[in-house]
Amino acid sequence: MLELLTVASITILAVISPGADFAMVTRNSMMLSRRAGMLTAAGISLGVLVHVAYSLLGLGLVISRSALLFNLIKYLGAAYLVWLGIGMLRAVPSGPGAPPVAPLSDLGALRRGFLTNATNPKTTLFVVSLFSQVVSPRTPLAVQIGYGAFMSLAHLVWFILVACAFSSAPALRVVASARHHVERGIGGVLVCLGLTLALASLRQA
Repeated sequence: MLELLTVASITILAVISPGADFAMVTRNSMMLSRRAGMLTAAGISLGVLVHVAYSLLGLGLVISRSALLFNLIKYLGAAYLVWLGIGMLRAVPSGPGAPPVAPLSDLGALRRGFLTNATNPKTTLFVVSLFSQVVSPRTPLAVQIGYGAFMSLAHLVWFILVACAFSSAPALRVVASARHHVERGIGGVLVCLGLTLALASLRQA
């Protein structure tokens, strides 16, 4: 019971802490639609399952003990965040009647959420630490899989709530008056997150 409560508490705290996932869901919900935000949330929850899968297979322990491999994952994740952020920073103000941002298909929104989380070293560290430090090796595999499913579900529920909040009428009124600034602001956040991640990796090398 103590293990379950610990896993649940740490998961909830990790999920609600701001980061790249939050920025991406916020952006797609405000700039595109509630549907796009919710599909991005679904993609994030699927990305969590990637981290859970390799942790259950034992690869998470290898990653946590290999500085080279973990730094490589960090650099890839940082590069993806910077690439996304630069794309948003380069967005130009839309003219009358022009679409505010490039359209994104349902699959595209799902994929963007998935890649944002699957390449996120923050989630890698969170899941690997949880399975290596909190979950006992004697815990039945079925229970460990249940923990992983809870982590994925927690991400899905939280980011669906975020998508609904940032696609609400008040949020859309803010976007209507400052759409370009919101887009570039979120892009700047992603670039800063990526660069901070890369610099932290360089200091640890």
